[in-house]
Amino acid sequence: MNLEQNKQNAIAFYKMAYEGNPKEAVNQYIGKEYIQHNPDVADGTKGFIAYFERMQQEYPDKSIAFVRCIAQGDLVALHTHQTWPGNDQYVTMDFFRFDTNGKICEHWDAIQQIPKQSANPNTMY
Repeated sequence: MNLEQNKQNAIAFYKMAYEGNPKEAVNQYIGKEYIQHNPDVADGTKGFIAYFERMQQEYPDKSIAFVRCIAQGDLVALHTHQTWPGNDQYVTMDFFRFDTNGKICEHWDAIQQIPKQSANPNTMY
């Protein structure tokens, strides 16, 4: 396992799909299978592509910043900051599992909207 390469590939994959080219992201970074754990996205690559194509059509002006990237074994975790139209902001944590060929084969995530007010002065990053 090349942890640094997996980290770079996870970021490139997510960025490419999020910015509107999920088909190319799948072609470059997904292995023979893709197991999806997000309940809003159908399993497999077709569901992934359909979800991100629809998201790009509905919200072309969204943006993403990668705050942290951590790799261990065959897993990569991404901590991101997403900004959507109307300054609607989210923190996400995505986990990707890589196969023995260095391709992404499984995904989990958690998404939380950043509130307008907080009980403490700390950011969510």
